[in-house]
Amino acid sequence: MSSTKQLKGRIVKALSGYYYVLPVEEGPSGQTVQCRGRGVFKKKGINPLVGDEVYYSLTENGEGTVEEILPRSSELIRPPVSNIDLAILVFSVTEPTLNLQLLDKFLVHIEHTGIEAVLCLSKQDLEKDGSETKEASEAAAAVNRIYSAIGYEVYGTSSRLGEGVEALHERLQGHLAVFAGQSGVGKSSLLNAIVPGLELETNAISNRLGRGKHTTRHVELIDIGGAYVADTPGFSQLDFAELGIEDLGYCFREMRELSPDCKFRACNHVHEPGCAVLKAVEEGRIEQSRHQHYLLFMAEMKEKKRRY
Repeated sequence: MSSTKQLKGRIVKALSGYYYVLPVEEGPSGQTVQCRGRGVFKKKGINPLVGDEVYYSLTENGEGTVEEILPRSSELIRPPVSNIDLAILVFSVTEPTLNLQLLDKFLVHIEHTGIEAVLCLSKQDLEKDGSETKEASEAAAAVNRIYSAIGYEVYGTSSRLGEGVEALHERLQGHLAVFAGQSGVGKSSLLNAIVPGLELETNAISNRLGRGKHTTRHVELIDIGGAYVADTPGFSQLDFAELGIEDLGYCFREMRELSPDCKFRACNHVHEPGCAVLKAVEEGRIEQSRHQHYLLFMAEMKEKKRRY
């Protein structure tokens, strides 16, 4: 441990081997200190992450060295960010078309990390004036019906009209949040609407390809007034590398609640006798689409396991 004075801060950006640390005492509007990590981190295979609370020391040239990383409350591998306590899952009602299977996949990953998830349906103005009005309205109604019943909060927003933006900003207060979701759903536009003058780079979706171009290139914490948001690269591909097959049912809230009532303790909720989850699906207490996606994800995981 170095004898130099140690200061406390948070890594708000990582770029080209440098960590930009915001000193705790300076508050959100303070100046960041450009730091290198200690050589010993590399030797020990420790990787400082955006979101980490750290102790750092100042070097003579006005830069700094990250000396110690404080224990993390959560850690995401992709995007590589720590101490996130709220995930805003952004899905647009149309352009790209709302994909419930992908939505469930994101939710599985977020439930597995133990981070609280909130759903945000963006581009609600397209639902009102677009040519895909009926499809968009039905998609929005389905999400509200299915996911509110399981206990997820659902926010509807339109960055263009400024609708729902204030309510979402309020929900973020006091949190270190991540905005996740498919590329092109309007995450950057939403952040720009929450923080006027932020001007994050946005990219119009390519209708022909049906997907957006990645507009965000590195992870950075953005101060949005009373909260931080990790602006992260849009990603539309998720795999279950970190997740065991036995964890999958736990990541579906409604199945997690019912599984203690199953006849067998290690019930997979596929075709076992006395399965409380299958009974609930049959009786309409668990949404059919959710159980179908659960079976699909399980098959995908088994297939992956077979290949390795």
